[in-house]
Amino acid sequence: MFRLDASTSHQNLRVEDLAVEWDAMGGKVQDIKAREKEGKGRTASPVHSPARGVPSPKRMSSGRGGRDRFTAESYTVLGDTLIDGGEQYWEVRYEPDSKAFGLGVAYRSLGRFEQLGKTPASWCLHVNNWLQVSFTAKHANKVKVLDAPVPDCLGVHCDFHQGLLSFYNARTKQLLHTFKAKFTQPLLPAFTVWCGSFQVTTGLQVPSSVRCLQKRGSATSSSNTSLT
Repeated sequence: MFRLDASTSHQNLRVEDLAVEWDAMGGKVQDIKAREKEGKGRTASPVHSPARGVPSPKRMSSGRGGRDRFTAESYTVLGDTLIDGGEQYWEVRYEPDSKAFGLGVAYRSLGRFEQLGKTPASWCLHVNNWLQVSFTAKHANKVKVLDAPVPDCLGVHCDFHQGLLSFYNARTKQLLHTFKAKFTQPLLPAFTVWCGSFQVTTGLQVPSSVRCLQKRGSATSSSNTSLT
């Protein structure tokens, strides 16, 4: 179970719990101004500051907070809970008319200018509807074009210890791509969107069909695992 960490988002992303909308006017800037307006007249003393619960070791701010966590064309937001073991599964539904959308995982060290999949610190599936449609898997700036219809709802299965990150059509459970990697650091769910929006569903059990496909895939090496 995780939420989206608004403190890590690009200033053009409006983040509300598990929903994100790209805002050309700067959704985060507007939110900050709204909070400042609400806080007028209150003392700045820590005694009167909004109460903050103590996060668990895994649920934490994802490094450099503030509006500059991601900038330029890295329209990215991270989850607030580290993945350092076990299996996790979540689903993402994005608006089909989004100009660009990506989902996957990243290390906390992902740079503020870096886009998902373009460095060794992140793995993702990427949909581009700008000018011409493309559906690709990306890691370390290596790209593989996926020969499958682009679903509007995607499932992500991460098996940390096995080093497997798999993406599925969430409705049909068709396997779209699997990354095989040796994860050397804890991971964070990562998302990007430009001119569009998406919603995340977390706290899901790993579907039985996904487990069956993973067992079958671990026994054989297939072409959809060419990116590592």
